[in-house]
Amino acid sequence: MKVAIYSQYYSEKTIDAFQLLLKVLLKEEVEIHIEHEFLNHIKDSINNTSITSFTDLDKSFELLISIGGDGTILRAITYVKDLDIPIVGINTGRLGFLATIQTDDIEEAFKNILAGDYKISERSLLSIETSPENTDIKETNFALNEIAVSRKNTTSMITVDTKLNGEYLTSYWSDGLIVSTPTGSTGYSLSCGGPVITPDTNSFVLTPIAPHNLSARPLVIPDSTEIELMVEGREDQHLVSLDSRIATLNNNTIIKIKKAPFTVKMLELIEESFLDTLRKKLLWGEDKRN
Repeated sequence: MKVAIYSQYYSEKTIDAFQLLLKVLLKEEVEIHIEHEFLNHIKDSINNTSITSFTDLDKSFELLISIGGDGTILRAITYVKDLDIPIVGINTGRLGFLATIQTDDIEEAFKNILAGDYKISERSLLSIETSPENTDIKETNFALNEIAVSRKNTTSMITVDTKLNGEYLTSYWSDGLIVSTPTGSTGYSLSCGGPVITPDTNSFVLTPIAPHNLSARPLVIPDSTEIELMVEGREDQHLVSLDSRIATLNNNTIIKIKKAPFTVKMLELIEESFLDTLRKKLLWGEDKRN
């Protein structure tokens, strides 16, 4: 098996998890390639000359392993893109909705994975295009969790004119607007009052950020919907974020968001389930009466 390993954080916890993983993979004679910046940081602790680095992936890779939190996985998908390479995450961060393998479980988990004892969860993504075109966005124009517009360099609210399939919906007077996938429903959208959606749901969510109009509530829409946004405000520019990547747009830029033409494959252990993750991560049911 040809495996890529990615991490963007170099904490002691991350290095410890990497060493445990490396021990398992070398024992199973896996072909290992490590993202070049991560490899440069940890190369002194590696005594195996067969391990090489990568800056880009191709379809010859069979698995990408992310070591970190959910944010690390969101960075990792910019390498995977539409290559159909499954991703699995080792959680050395905080909550870990996507990175679900704990450090203590690495050895058993990867023995099962290398034996083919796993399942695949296909996750929808959002794609974006702007008019006029923005080169920073064009380079990596997709997001697994959410695409959000928000104010920049001001304490004043912005107005987000919103259309669905060409029909005017409303103008959100707010700090911004989040367009979330089911995967992202447990992230930024949730913290702004959005609903939790199971990963296999064919829906997106529009969640306003601190709306001035208190009747503005999150809206669930079919994932076949094309969303058009345009921002106005006291400042000349605003921000658009694609997961953890941010670009600056001029006001009155037309932003079109729709379902991406490809999915991301999240590798999960057989015993894992989204509902179990909800109970563990959000502490649902943690009540003395239960």
